[in-house]
Amino acid sequence: MYIPPFNKQENLDELCRFMQQNNFITLVSHFDNELMATHLPVMVERKADDFFITGHLARANDQVKALPETEVLAIFSGPHAYISPSHYEKLESVPTWNYAAVHAYGKPECFSYKEAPERLEAMLMHLVRGHEASYETQWSHLSDKFKQGMMQGIVAFEMKVERLEGKYKLSQNRSLVEQKNVARALSQSQNSAIAETGQMMGLELDAKTDLS
Repeated sequence: MYIPPFNKQENLDELCRFMQQNNFITLVSHFDNELMATHLPVMVERKADDFFITGHLARANDQVKALPETEVLAIFSGPHAYISPSHYEKLESVPTWNYAAVHAYGKPECFSYKEAPERLEAMLMHLVRGHEASYETQWSHLSDKFKQGMMQGIVAFEMKVERLEGKYKLSQNRSLVEQKNVARALSQSQNSAIAETGQMMGLELDAKTDLS
């Protein structure tokens, strides 16, 4: 990912927070001379300075064949917004787009229900607890036949992140006045993604103020 120095995000605490909050990812891999991508929810855990991503794909998904073979890319996408040059002080300015994204690279370890039933169910429950903890009770009352049928239809993976790239493109190359103008305008939008972009800018500006 192309990242100018002023857009680079390297704070591990912030990268962890971002990935955990934006955990519906695009998983990209290359297999048999083709690029493949799947959109799926994952769980992100941090152990010291290492990150681990877990999730699952449908067994029928052809991308399953690619996961153990080579490095894959997990794309975490955050809020984004069009930036009008009307917010800038100089007339000779052009439109752009602000956004935040994190790219995580690694080689997944895959496992199925047949190979590791307890591990696979534990992974599923971890995902459930992260999104709807109350469903775990309902799951526990389902028949074994139904649960096994569901779990046999997926392949799980765990990936240790070997390379992590964070890009927060939030008008850092503009003047402080222009950054404040953009953040204020975006934060007032009725569109939640646009407003969240403005809020991210505000947090970045607050952090700069604290350090100054």
